[in-house]
Amino acid sequence: MLFVIGDVKKNKILLFLPAIPNTKMLKINYAVALIFLLGTCLTSPSMEAREEFPVSPPPLTEGIYPCSNCHTSMEVNRKKRELKEEHTQIKLHHAETMRWCLDCHDAKKRDKLRLYNGELINFTESYRLCGECHGNVFKDWKAGIHGKRTGYFAGPGKRTYFLCAHCHDPHEPIFKPLKPEPPPYRPTDKQNGR
Repeated sequence: MLFVIGDVKKNKILLFLPAIPNTKMLKINYAVALIFLLGTCLTSPSMEAREEFPVSPPPLTEGIYPCSNCHTSMEVNRKKRELKEEHTQIKLHHAETMRWCLDCHDAKKRDKLRLYNGELINFTESYRLCGECHGNVFKDWKAGIHGKRTGYFAGPGKRTYFLCAHCHDPHEPIFKPLKPEPPPYRPTDKQNGR
């Protein structure tokens, strides 16, 4: 028998049980399967205690934040379009065929970011928003492999994480190509002659 049960964050739980006649063994297998499923559901990522990371303040553009200074009195326009009056310096090159401003910024509370599930978060938690699409990088960021953090890397000492936006422009996160510097010269090369 094959059971497909639930949808824990779109990961289906597949459970294989042997075809056993209606006996006491079948009841035991069903009980084991139920215990397994309960354990899986109770430890699913959506039910874990949320980890918090001490972060440095986000790099918000002076004079533009808080967004509510302008957007409180404005009517919400959800139409994807080229911005011609404000925010003209922002060029969206971040899954631009599938994204629009209001996919990340909340339409009503502009000083908040919006997760896929509708939860509103502060800009200091923007790593959670980035992590929704960039899960592998987020995992590395939490472990200190990707990005920058200061302070202690292990033990109880204080550490501070830099947000994704400290290195990546959230609207255009890919680094522009850099022209490499020429290789260093050895002291014996003619260019370093006396």
